[in-house]
Amino acid sequence: MEHLIRILNDDDRQTLVWLRTHIGDTRVADAARQLTAQRESFADAWAKPYISAVCRYLGVWPPTPRRSTRADADHRVADQHLARIRQLLAQRSTTAGRAAG
Repeated sequence: MEHLIRILNDDDRQTLVWLRTHIGDTRVADAARQLTAQRESFADAWAKPYISAVCRYLGVWPPTPRRSTRADADHRVADQHLARIRQLLAQRSTTAGRAAG
């Protein structure tokens, strides 16, 4: 199917999989061919349509691609390093205060 539709990244691949599953290969391929034909008649150039154009042509809106979130990540190591940095800075400011006084 990628020979008919311009796929630029993993989000596009996920959208194409969704389209093929929910709309069907035949309708998706027909839409891509129709959009290519329209572009050829308009611009005299062959170009694959973007996946978003195929979605608009079919009148469907696929779900938003999943993004990995870092909210679930374990931040304990970073928190330990930040705590150590704060301790070092506190000691440094205390030492500087004694030297000035």
